[in-house]
Amino acid sequence: MLRVGRIPYINTYPVYGAVDRGIVTLDAAMIDGVPSALNARMYEGSLDVSVISAVEYAMHAERYLLLPDLAITSDGPVRSVMLFSKRPVADLDGATVLVSRSSMTSVELLSLLFRERWGVSPRLVPADAESADIAHFGAEPHDARLVIGDAALLLSSGTHPASRAYPHHVDLGLAWKEWTGLPFVFAVWVAQRTTPVADALAVHAGLIASRDWGVAHLPILADQAADATGVPRQRCLQYFAGLDYRLSMPHLRGLTEFYRRLDAAGRVPARPLVFLSAA
Repeated sequence: MLRVGRIPYINTYPVYGAVDRGIVTLDAAMIDGVPSALNARMYEGSLDVSVISAVEYAMHAERYLLLPDLAITSDGPVRSVMLFSKRPVADLDGATVLVSRSSMTSVELLSLLFRERWGVSPRLVPADAESADIAHFGAEPHDARLVIGDAALLLSSGTHPASRAYPHHVDLGLAWKEWTGLPFVFAVWVAQRTTPVADALAVHAGLIASRDWGVAHLPILADQAADATGVPRQRCLQYFAGLDYRLSMPHLRGLTEFYRRLDAAGRVPARPLVFLSAA
């Protein structure tokens, strides 16, 4: 039985919803983890197939095969990858910005935006930023913080008292779209190159079938997401509708442009995109 990684945020509900309900059968053991944990487990080989950060693929492309037509993307606002700031972005030069330990891609995107889009150089400090940590957000001195996943949705919805500390919000998906005109790919699904192809293809087929069911049943998933997070149902529905779980040609152009800019900045070398295939 293959070991398949799953992010425990609601953004993966549309991909795993049918599997969780037994509508689609996936002959695999599901293992939850935040993006950085799944990256580490894939790298060490303790997962066979998983969703990982887009940057993790670029860093270790020799180890992975991309699963076709499956990703977490936005073509504009993403709503769950947000910079929450006590002052305008233009005033953050030299400031302390706390960045989520959970997401490599979001941190690299934010670094590019600070340097090349906004022309400021804050000090980036890793910090915990999960939903369970929100109550302690005021404990560390900082001027802004990068928050992802369900915690970002809670803060941006204004339903949590901690949101009052951050009058300025920047959606990184929207910032990328305004900068490049392209969609942004936050996460991709990959298989280990050592995973038997037939087994990886079977998992891929199951995930695609589950994704298709999920996209067709977003209201059901929004109810589940609201119950799980406390984010209002309508906002959960809006959130799901703003994400795209495909990996089409426009998404691939956005992904390769992100990699090109990371390579030019000396952050991550440009790598070819190699897909899982039966051939």
